[in-house]
Order: sequence, then C-alpha cells, then structure tokens
Amino acid sequence: MPPEDQTVVEFDVRTDEMLVNMGPQHPSTHGVLRLVLRTDGEVVTEVTPHLGYLHRCAEKVGENVTPIQFIPYTDRMDYLAAMNMNLGFSLAVEKLCGLKVPEKAQVIRVLIGELNRIASHLVGMGAYGLDLGTFSPFLYAFREREHILDLFEDVCGARLTYSYLTIGGAHDDLPPDFTARVRAFVSYFKPRIPEYHALLTDNHIFVKRTAGIGVLTKEMALDYGCTGPMLRASLDRTKGDPGWDLRKTEPYSGYERYTFDVPLPPFDRAPPGAVVGDCWHRFYVRMLEVVEAIKIVEQAAARYDALHTEGEKTKAEFAARKPTLSADDAKADDAKLAELMRTRYAHRVEPPRHLSPGECYVETECPRGQMGFHIVGRPAKENVPLRVRARSSCFANLSVAGELCKGCLVADVPAIVGSIDVVMGEIDR
Repeated sequence: MPPEDQTVVEFDVRTDEMLVNMGPQHPSTHGVLRLVLRTDGEVVTEVTPHLGYLHRCAEKVGENVTPIQFIPYTDRMDYLAAMNMNLGFSLAVEKLCGLKVPEKAQVIRVLIGELNRIASHLVGMGAYGLDLGTFSPFLYAFREREHILDLFEDVCGARLTYSYLTIGGAHDDLPPDFTARVRAFVSYFKPRIPEYHALLTDNHIFVKRTAGIGVLTKEMALDYGCTGPMLRASLDRTKGDPGWDLRKTEPYSGYERYTFDVPLPPFDRAPPGAVVGDCWHRFYVRMLEVVEAIKIVEQAAARYDALHTEGEKTKAEFAARKPTLSADDAKADDAKLAELMRTRYAHRVEPPRHLSPGECYVETECPRGQMGFHIVGRPAKENVPLRVRARSSCFANLSVAGELCKGCLVADVPAIVGSIDVVMGEIDR
C-alpha cells in the first residue's frame, strides 16, 4: 500500500454571503409569500418573510358593510378552511348581540366544520409532499378531498368559498340524504388513511427530509404565539403539557358533548432521529387530527339525524292537534312550537336588525390554529361595525420561520415552511 502523500493540504471552501429570493411565486412558498434567504454557501443564516402581496383590506371592508355582507370576505381569508372562517366570525357577531343558536344549527356547524378540517389537512398533506419532491400524495389527497367538496356543493352550491355557516346558524338545512352520504364517505375514507402513512409518514426519504429538521421548542412556540398543530407538535404529554385545543379547553358550538382526543407527542410511530417539535411531528399531528375529525363527524351525523327526526315528529304532532284547538289555544300552541324551533330544531334564527354597542372577541380552533375575530359595535343603532379585526393563526405561526431556518440548508427551507402550512389569504387580510 503506497504511503499517504503528505504534500496534500486541505483547504476550507470559501464562500461569499448571498441574498436569495424564494418567492413570491415559488412553488414551495405556499402562495404569494416572498422569503429572502441570507446564505453562506448552502447554509441559511437568516430568513425574512415579506408579506403584503395578497392584501385585500378585508378588515377595513368589514367596517363598511353589514356582518351578513362580510361573511363572503371571511371565506377568502383561509380559503382552504372557509367554513371554519365563516363560523368564527358568526360566533363573534352572535356573542356581541347575545344571540342563541338552535341546537340543530350547532350540530350542522360541527359536522360541516370538521369535514372542512379534514379537507384542509388533506391539502396540507398533499402540498407538503409536493414541497419535498413527491407528486403522488397530492393526487391521493385530492382524490378524497373531491368527495368532501361534492358534499359541500350539494349543501350550498359552492366548492371553495361557501358563505354557508352564517350568523344565526347555517344558511340552509342539510339535504335529505346528506348524512347517509357522509357515512358512505367515512366508510370509503378510513381504509385510505394507511395509504398516506405508507406514502409519507413511514417513507424513508420523507423521514430524512423532516425528522430533526426545523425543531420548534415549546418555549419558542409560546413566545411567538403559535397555535394549532404548530403548537401541539411541540408539547409533551409525558411532561404534563395540556392538549391545548379550544374545542376542549374553551368549547364552543357544543363541542363539549363530543368525544375525541387531542394528539400530543411523543408518538410510538416516531422514526429514529425525529425530535418533538420538528417537521415530522407537525405533519403527523395533522394526520392524527384527521382521524379525530372523522370521530366527530360520525357523532355529529348521528346527532343531526336524531334531532331532525325528533323535530319533524314534533311539527307533525302540533299540526295534527291544531284543528281541535280553540283560537287562543292554537295561538299558544304556535308560540310553543316557534320557541322549540328557535331553541332546538331550526337550522337558523334571524339575527337582530342592529348590532349591540360594545365589543367582543372570539377565537375558534381552525385547522391552522386559533383564529380570532374582534368586533366593535357602534353606540348608535346601526348594523355596520365600528371596528373589525382578525387575529390570524398563520401570521403568528409564520413569524417563527426565521428562527426555525437559522443554520439549516437551503433545501430544508421548503420542508420547514411547508410544515407550518400557511395560507396567505389569512395572513394578508
């Protein structure tokens, strides 16, 4: 064996610092987001998100139209979870006015909202596969999402911006065969979930691209105000961390009556090299939330069927005995039925003509985190708010991108930004 050549001297490769633009039309920036990367060779030393390319003045528009007219604008915030946006704003207006929503309307809201959560996470999962260079999961995810959009089209006529969950309940009652179709979809969907895990969760290349990458600690998540799957993927149930999900901690729309779990690390399925708070955990939390959403959908469908049947029976009983009653008794009976419909069996009640003075703030658990709406009513009797503001979950989640990308490679930036799952319409309000 020849001796080593002692004259060979190794030198570090010297590189110049560069500014690299990623976006605003880059496929891995999830919309019109511009990322300015400061790089030293392949190592990223700083990432600065630049926003504002999609700004549509939604909040200012909300101060010039009535709340009902503003519902379509909420659709265009997080347009992948438009039903959840509708619900959040409607709850804020109802809280300001002291409006009580019928039980049936609340069940419809939960059923529709959880179907939209599944559709949203399917897009997040499929688009994340695209970010990391695989096309098949995107097609698989949209195959199932199409079934949900077909259901939404039947219920409100739209497939992306719905304006269906509105102030006072839901715009229309569910079609006669809707719950049967929902159950058929769930039966079809459940066996497909292992396919997603085979395509991504357990995929060796996907694990290498996500495990141990972009680690978000619990402390950092709380400091930046991260919420939703972004926060929950950084918690540790073995250390006593709570399952911070507003549907559990601060229930709304009757969520306290549903049985479901809040997925928290550590997970038995975690691959070698995965760290709590990394990209893999954020992805996996969303996948588990799809399973929990299915549980809620099944329970809500059963509740709706029971309430609908009970309501139709009650209306038939009132109608049958009406001819036998005197005029005064019939009037009292009508008032009793109207009260039952208003509190239990109707899909919607009419909102008041004027907004109440004062202000309120309501947050709901949307697919990307806690979405909040702040509404201020005018002192005079008007139905146009004085102030409308939205607290975007994606805005807070995206703000931590610079910290997560420090010291990573350029190729890791799409993996980190994709794991945040941002929708720019919600950020650029």
